Amino acid sequence: MDMIADLESEVRSYSRAWPSVFTTARGATVQDETGRSFIDFFAGAGALNYGHNDPEMLASLIDYLRSGGILHSLDMATTAKIDFLTQFHALILAPRGLDYKVQFPGPTGANAVEAALKLARKVTGRRTVVSFTNAFHGMTLGALSVTANPSKRAAAGVPLHDTVFMPFEGGLPNGGDTIAHLAASFNDPNTETPAAVIVETIQAEGGVNVASSDWLRQLAALCKRTSVLLIVDDIQTGCGRTGPFFSFEPAGITPDIVTLSKSISGVGQPLALTLMRRDLDIWEPGEHNGTFRGNNAAFVTATAALRYWRDDHLSQRVAQNATLMRAALDALRERYPGIFNAVRGRGMIQGISCSDPALAGQIATAAYERGLLLETAGPHAEVIKLLPPLTIDPATLQEGLNRLAESADALLTPAGSASAADD
Repeated sequence: MDMIADLESEVRSYSRAWPSVFTTARGATVQDETGRSFIDFFAGAGALNYGHNDPEMLASLIDYLRSGGILHSLDMATTAKIDFLTQFHALILAPRGLDYKVQFPGPTGANAVEAALKLARKVTGRRTVVSFTNAFHGMTLGALSVTANPSKRAAAGVPLHDTVFMPFEGGLPNGGDTIAHLAASFNDPNTETPAAVIVETIQAEGGVNVASSDWLRQLAALCKRTSVLLIVDDIQTGCGRTGPFFSFEPAGITPDIVTLSKSISGVGQPLALTLMRRDLDIWEPGEHNGTFRGNNAAFVTATAALRYWRDDHLSQRVAQNATLMRAALDALRERYPGIFNAVRGRGMIQGISCSDPALAGQIATAAYERGLLLETAGPHAEVIKLLPPLTIDPATLQEGLNRLAESADALLTPAGSASAADD
């Protein structure tokens, strides 16, 4: 850790929160160089939905490497890419009636968002993009322009133009109608009709704020009515995190553009997709590109990961695990009324908010000390966010939830007042 502090930039964050040197991982557990084991309720910020080092995915990659398979190819045709596209269409798109073209914009979620924003503006000829309060879409300039967090935006060092922020569901005082508010802005003769609306069905970094299916349907209908493109950012909540492959499936909507990354590669290999309605694919060759848009190692593991979607077993497992998670968080809130003020989430992205934002960080630290990795979210880091691997076994999940409860108990009295707050 001294070497890290000496040589790595001050921008690092996770190595500060978890001052361990990690060495190996499998499934839902991670080990450090001392041999200590941690239960992982972080899962690479949602990049490891299928757990660490899935044996079948690794075996596919090792076989590919041993065969001399090409690794770097930009957007040239390769067998690994063709295999992935074939399986992605057969197992994900076709069964859901989605006629999307697939773009490989670069290796990160921010790359996928950048491509989506550029395409929406190119298709419509309009500049403005609507995003929502507490949204997070990435840290490059375009993606940052639709990210709401003020401190992250300030780090850009330049003005971030051509975006408008509207209240997310529940974000107006006295329960006001946010869709009506948005519609009124679209109809304002003094403003340009937006090119697109970009939305997360669950604002993960924003505090695990869940959009209802009804709200999403109203949003989709408004966009269709006004010829505004609807972009769903499914980077952290897709690939089964909420149960179905896409988080928007329960709402019955079909976004115009979808961004995917994080768990699409299965084992944390960099890969991102921008999915678009077929008629929207008006790119000129090379108009949006990137040196690492052909990560064949990621294509191989992504294809292997799609085996989970041959049936609905994983979705059923997510539903079962989600029940355990919600019960544990509800019990924590009931035990400490006034300290924890909301439990929210869907599937296996869930969170509990603290009335005192500092407490969330204290509990996360106490959890690390007890061998549990989790992070905080929300505009004031006031939400304890749980992102276990979807494949976690019930016993390990329950043990992790027990450690979370023990961490809270160590800081709070049974009566619900903070025992460590005055220290």
